[in-house]
Amino acid sequence: MADNENGSSSSQPNSLLLKPTNLECKNLYDYLKTRSSSTLEKLYNHPTICLAVYRELPELARQYVIRILFVEQPVPQAVVASWGSQAFSKEHIYVSKVLSELSVWQEAAIPGGLLGWILSVTFKKNLKIALLGGGKPWSMSSALEVDSKARDVSFLDAYSLERWECVLHYMVGSQQQEGISADAVRILLHAGLMKRDEEDGSPVITRQGFQFLLLDRQAQVWHFLLQYLDTVEQRGLSLVECLTFLFQLSFSTLGKDYSTEGMSSGLLIFLQHLREFGLVYQRKRKAGRFYPTRLALNITCSQGPEMRILEEDTPKGYIIVETNYRVYAYTDSNLQVALIGLFTELMYRFPNLVVGVITRDSIRQALKGGITADQVIGYLKQHAHPQMLQGEAKHPLPPTVVDQIKLWEIERNRLTYSEGVLYSQFLSQADFNILKEYAQSNGHLIWCNKEKRTLIINKSAHDDVKKFWKRYSKGN
Repeated sequence: MADNENGSSSSQPNSLLLKPTNLECKNLYDYLKTRSSSTLEKLYNHPTICLAVYRELPELARQYVIRILFVEQPVPQAVVASWGSQAFSKEHIYVSKVLSELSVWQEAAIPGGLLGWILSVTFKKNLKIALLGGGKPWSMSSALEVDSKARDVSFLDAYSLERWECVLHYMVGSQQQEGISADAVRILLHAGLMKRDEEDGSPVITRQGFQFLLLDRQAQVWHFLLQYLDTVEQRGLSLVECLTFLFQLSFSTLGKDYSTEGMSSGLLIFLQHLREFGLVYQRKRKAGRFYPTRLALNITCSQGPEMRILEEDTPKGYIIVETNYRVYAYTDSNLQVALIGLFTELMYRFPNLVVGVITRDSIRQALKGGITADQVIGYLKQHAHPQMLQGEAKHPLPPTVVDQIKLWEIERNRLTYSEGVLYSQFLSQADFNILKEYAQSNGHLIWCNKEKRTLIINKSAHDDVKKFWKRYSKGN
């Protein structure tokens, strides 16, 4: 018997062609666990970061942290595990892994040979400061004279919306492309949201870019900033310094001005980039004060019911979908029109109304661009007109339209691709049957052909199947 790791769809070039990459939106945990322990140690020197990390931990993990926050010696791991029911042992294992990967706690030996958990000294110290008070004041909280040209919340909301939509306008290729710098374009290219056209070299939107456009605004800003942070060290800036400032902004007060006094030159550069993206407002580059906007507030928070209440700048619903697949969008925004045009065929355009229709071809075009049926449905639900939410209907969209969009996606995805390893050239039918039964009983078998004595095994199970075959061969 011979196995061929380049057979089937397991060859790397083919698998990349057959399975295009989708947009991966990391939450705070997914991002921080990729940082080195030394970087996390530097980050935990700041109470705001410790509070933000604690706030985003799973509920069980927060319970563990609070229970051992004031304990100065390692707590036996068996004792920590006993704090929860055995029915939730999987959850306990998961949160233990999360706390370890974030360097919030470490294993420590206890006299008698037992292992225990103890919180990181730095994290413990600064979380206490965040929860109980104390520590040094933020550099940006220096006292300022009353601003003679103070900006209110409504101005800051309008400013942040305008600046952020400049980036989105550029991505969809609408005519309102002014105001985006070459630096922002480089970030879009680095993030894979856009790529250079092969013919003229101009930036064009990618599959991930289409998916990015249909995210809610908070998720868009967070993903964009993560991509920016990947490039800060190439710009000569400190990742720890930029992250710390970003976390401090997330706990700032909307409508309050803050001082730039004492900021390093690197932070001032970072502030200008945040200004361009709409996270802060500053009248002039050298102005000694700035105003955080709503985009910067609670930026690391997971989307939840409490978060939605805070997002007062979320656009009101403006889309009506009828059972005949007609879409009515009450908007005069070129950006919103362009987004609707991603998955509908636009029919009429009036000063404050756009009419389109959802068709098989328009959905297939969206699917081809990388947008999924769930993303289309989610976007329509998120921006559903208030009238569609009235009455006893549990769903704002007609079920026939939702089902048909999903059916069109299933129709296009009739073929699925799996990475596998080809097994062939068996010396006997008995050998083939033995290996086939083993792979099938363990759920490793993707495909087989009895006549040609050929198997395709899941690539992740290749080592396990090889070990079984060696044991079987030795036994015979």
